[in-house]
Amino acid sequence: MAAMKLVLATNNKDKIREIKNLLDGTGIEILTSTDFSIFPDIQETGDTLEQNAIIKAEGIYKATGLQSLADDSGLEVDYLNGAPGVYSSRYAGPGCTYDDNNRKLLEEMTDVPKEKRTARFRCVIAICFGENDTQVVEGQAEGFIAERKSIATGGFGYDPVFFYPPLGKTFAELSLGEKNKVSHRGKALLKAKELLSERLKDD
Repeated sequence: MAAMKLVLATNNKDKIREIKNLLDGTGIEILTSTDFSIFPDIQETGDTLEQNAIIKAEGIYKATGLQSLADDSGLEVDYLNGAPGVYSSRYAGPGCTYDDNNRKLLEEMTDVPKEKRTARFRCVIAICFGENDTQVVEGQAEGFIAERKSIATGGFGYDPVFFYPPLGKTFAELSLGEKNKVSHRGKALLKAKELLSERLKDD
């Protein structure tokens, strides 16, 4: 039986690494943008994480004709009324870096006491199995915004400033395996794996 092919609808190498790690051993052939001569850059035009994930998954399905998985993730800070949220990747403006976003966030949280620094990572994953056949799952991780950026080099995005109380560390201080057990993306991908396993059984 031929392996199920699944296209990851992202060019973000950090996300690809985490997703591949979690889907390892499932018998699914993972394809990325490098496997195609033409791979569209789908614009995130939705107002919510769910809308963006669906837009990307369905856009790549239409372009490749293959089942596609997309995620959209965001950091929601309660003190900032849920910001940066859907704008997490571009919080500091067009062309910004991870450092730019972290710097802006920490500046906005200056002198905010710990009890008001609560935040969560949310990840919404959409899998487009075919036309009019898209399913969505979600994962969350609760924590706090640290007072300063961690010097640890693990993770990416807001990981250096997201403190996870159960482990007493920022996400940047966790190994990939540790992070995938507790992160928003890890939790969402476990649910996605269940959906994919069901389809594999049906096939």
